[in-house]
Amino acid sequence: MKLDVLFTPAGLTLAEVQGRTVFVIDILRATTSICAAMSSGAKAIIPVASTEEALRLAQTIGSAEVLLAGERNCVRIDGFQLGNSPLEMTEAAVRGKTLIISTTNGTKALLACHGAGAVYPACAGNLSLAAEKAREALEGEGGMLVVCAGRGGAFALDDAYGAGRLVSAALGGTRVRRGLNDAALASLDLVRRYGEHWERPLRRSRAGRELVRLGFADDVKASAWLDAYPVLPIFSERRVTLAAVPV
Repeated sequence: MKLDVLFTPAGLTLAEVQGRTVFVIDILRATTSICAAMSSGAKAIIPVASTEEALRLAQTIGSAEVLLAGERNCVRIDGFQLGNSPLEMTEAAVRGKTLIISTTNGTKALLACHGAGAVYPACAGNLSLAAEKAREALEGEGGMLVVCAGRGGAFALDDAYGAGRLVSAALGGTRVRRGLNDAALASLDLVRRYGEHWERPLRRSRAGRELVRLGFADDVKASAWLDAYPVLPIFSERRVTLAAVPV
């Protein structure tokens, strides 16, 4: 069994992801917003690295079915229809739409995993489905890799705790340690410290405190809702769509 966690995507190489099942976590808020949008009926989500790329792509596609979504420093990008809030991803707003999204950390983490065998955005909102897929991955030869978006290229408590919850669920509560890298072990220690209440570590994190200060406390609360968005998005061929899940 091979199970690795990376606290940031900085320096991630093709060799580290190639052929592996990867889970990307940006709890506050990109992967939560992605899961919320897909749960509300979005057709697809295209992550891009910059505002300029998002605008160019929207112009190239040129469809009324395309929405621009994203943030810089937590705030909606000027001229974009949506920000990076899971609460904005309502059925009325996104059903049948393709979202082009660019965020400060989360979309960069997704793009850094290009070349992996499969890439799944994960969060509290789809933890159970993500954990099922993670258990499948652990039985395979390549194992699983969890990539935290982090914050500005550095460790982020919220994402590391989320990684720990996913690792714990994938392991099914067993105390297996062989095959886990140090970051995976540390993420499990965070779960032991904070328990099963997502909102506590999210609010204590730097990202959580910043969001509350800027008036997005409801987003922090929504990002802590366990299995609120029971979907399994998959990032493949430069876009996020829904993966098939067993009925």
